Amino acid sequence: MSSFLQSNLLLFIVQYSYFSYTIPSSLFPSSCQLQEQFHINRMQKSGDVILGGLFPVHFFSSISDLFNVQGFRLAQTMAFAVDEINNNSSLLPNVTLGYTLYDNCAELGIGFRGALSLVSGQEEQIILHNTCVGNPPVVGIVGDSSSTRSIAISSVLGLYRVPMVSYFATCSCLSDRQKYPSFFRTIPSDAFQVQAMIQILKHFGWTWAGLLITDDDYGFHAARSLQSELSVSGEGCLAYVEVLPTDKDTDELRRIVDVMKKSTARVVIAFVFETHMINLMEEIERQNVTGLQWLASEGWTATAAVLQTPELMPYLGGTLGIAIRRGEIPGLREFLLQIRPDLLDSNSAICTGQEDLENVNTEFLDISNLRPEYNVYKAVYALAYSLDDMLGCHSLVNFTTPFGDQVSFDENGDVVPIYDVMNWLWLPDGSTTLSYMTFVLHKIVAGNIYLYFVQQPVQSVCSESCPPGTHMVRKKGEPKCCFDCIPCSDGKVSNISNSLGCTSCPEDFWSNPQRDHCVPKKTEFLSYHEPLGICLTATSLLGACTCAVVLGIFIYHHKTPIVRANNSELSFQVLLSLKLCFLCSLLFIGRPRLWTCQLRHAAFGISFVLCVSCILVKTMVVLAVFKASKPGGGTSLKWFGAMQQRGTVLCLASIQAAICTAWLVSASPSPHKNTQYHNDMIVYECAVGSPFGFAVLLGYIGMLAVLSFLIAFLVRNLPDSFNEAKLITFSMLIFCAVWVAFVPVYISSPGNYADAVEAFAILASSFGLLITLFGPKCYIILLKPELNTKKAIMGRGAEL
Repeated sequence: MSSFLQSNLLLFIVQYSYFSYTIPSSLFPSSCQLQEQFHINRMQKSGDVILGGLFPVHFFSSISDLFNVQGFRLAQTMAFAVDEINNNSSLLPNVTLGYTLYDNCAELGIGFRGALSLVSGQEEQIILHNTCVGNPPVVGIVGDSSSTRSIAISSVLGLYRVPMVSYFATCSCLSDRQKYPSFFRTIPSDAFQVQAMIQILKHFGWTWAGLLITDDDYGFHAARSLQSELSVSGEGCLAYVEVLPTDKDTDELRRIVDVMKKSTARVVIAFVFETHMINLMEEIERQNVTGLQWLASEGWTATAAVLQTPELMPYLGGTLGIAIRRGEIPGLREFLLQIRPDLLDSNSAICTGQEDLENVNTEFLDISNLRPEYNVYKAVYALAYSLDDMLGCHSLVNFTTPFGDQVSFDENGDVVPIYDVMNWLWLPDGSTTLSYMTFVLHKIVAGNIYLYFVQQPVQSVCSESCPPGTHMVRKKGEPKCCFDCIPCSDGKVSNISNSLGCTSCPEDFWSNPQRDHCVPKKTEFLSYHEPLGICLTATSLLGACTCAVVLGIFIYHHKTPIVRANNSELSFQVLLSLKLCFLCSLLFIGRPRLWTCQLRHAAFGISFVLCVSCILVKTMVVLAVFKASKPGGGTSLKWFGAMQQRGTVLCLASIQAAICTAWLVSASPSPHKNTQYHNDMIVYECAVGSPFGFAVLLGYIGMLAVLSFLIAFLVRNLPDSFNEAKLITFSMLIFCAVWVAFVPVYISSPGNYADAVEAFAILASSFGLLITLFGPKCYIILLKPELNTKKAIMGRGAEL
């Protein structure tokens, strides 16, 4: 939390005070003697409380030591902040801050030894007891500028809870409070910088990028964090990860540039520093590698003026980069102008110390782009406010800079992530400039960014987005951003690029040919408007009309012998039931409804039972007449009077009605949307509900038909010249043949064809009965009236 910094300061001061004043002199000597002086470049100012600082003022090289103007300005910024605090009566009143600033020379060993010197003291002798002569060790350190050096130093300082506030170390690993309990920083962690970069990649649709990193903790942790975030967010993939050499290794640089040239990734993310980019860009320029979109880390975005040259801007123009927050420090320039260098010696004076720098344009006095300096400024104030809060018994470090930034630390010792997104502009006149916008992560708060590219913004994807109707399938052995576009299968659609596959259409919908949206499925049923339905309808009506005509003929000729001899009442009943059979076939045509599904089989079953029952009774009457003609057989006719005939038909039909009722009550037939025949089509049909009920219904009709056939077959050779038993035998043979053939055909017929098969079987069997039973009689009545006499009918040997 924010109170961590104060707690570490307090703990360190208590420890130091304990060992300085409370331990008995009998155990330790009365003074601390420095065993060896460690000589290192430094700036120093006395005070009641001393702050330490580590800054890269010099660089070692094979030729000579290089002076780092920015590093020197960082040190002077800390000196300025200390003076400003000392002049502020409301902050640390009655306490004077001092400082000891060391030049770490950008070397791990020197920086580490400098930090240990700061916390142990550099005086030759510190007198203890009441006098306390000599500068005590520092209570906190501002530094270091490098993640690697900060990791090494914090590992040791954390053991003693000595606060260390870095202004430039961004490695996300330093947020581990278990390993680095006393480390804080005023620059955001790389974990936030990585998220900012991913937002930029997402904004421009760049899903395929290369990554260049430094050969240190800064680079390796950034690469690990970037790869992890890309994997979790799914916003992109890395085409390659290359580590830039620390020195100018020409062969390695040439190899890396070759990798960049061969890759299809047009965006290059560079977590490097200015020196690495200078070496790399020399090789980029030599091979003339253009068309790359650079995405820079804070290590070289805003401080790499040496890269913004007419020679390199053709390759770097349009670079986007994450930069640490720019700030303003009022009074800093005036403070820098007061600095007067010492005379080196009397013989080789380079400066007199009296030069007027007011009108001189130098990098040292340029305060228009204060970024790490602003972080140093905030780090000094954070330590000062921590001391002030501790002295005032407060528990929170929270302050606002003159620039308007609120500074506080989270539980990991990190500050609120505020960045500037930079855009390197290469203007038509050959000059360069930077535009930027400032934002807190996830929320833009100020400024504008004017994006500029040498040509159109690059497209950097491993595979183009899949068109509608296809979905992504990853290529084996390649990153997830590399994929093939596979068409959606039937019944599935994709109207956008979809890494999860295609979406199944709802139940009553199907994919269109383009597979980009769902359309209602086609519907199929035995319709009155299609040829098959029209034919069945016409046949059904024809059969019903024929029955009516035959019935009219029989009624008109009801007194003729041939009508009277064949039991006219039963004949009329057969004709009426046949007419119902013809008409019930119409229930199988049209879109199935609940009432049609329930009625069609019941009407069919009862109509045919009525018909077959009448035929069965007619057959039994014929058999009774045959027996009555023999001696002693007269009594057989009394059992087949008119009432008995009607009762028998009614009884047999009632059994079928009971079967239908039980079927409808227990498992009623109902409309059903069948998709098993065609996935893209809904076949509307009537589900029988109970196959057993349907089988019983058909079986009962079949039993009556077989019984009629057997009886008719037995009496087929009666001596009458017009023996109706022969006609019944033949009609039942046709009827049974039709329905025996119907069963396997019905079972194997899909969808509406099953309805057509059943309707056809009804019509075929009905026509079979109508023609075989009534065709010969109508022929005699209409065309052979001379045979329609009692003598002709009762005559023997006469043929039809």
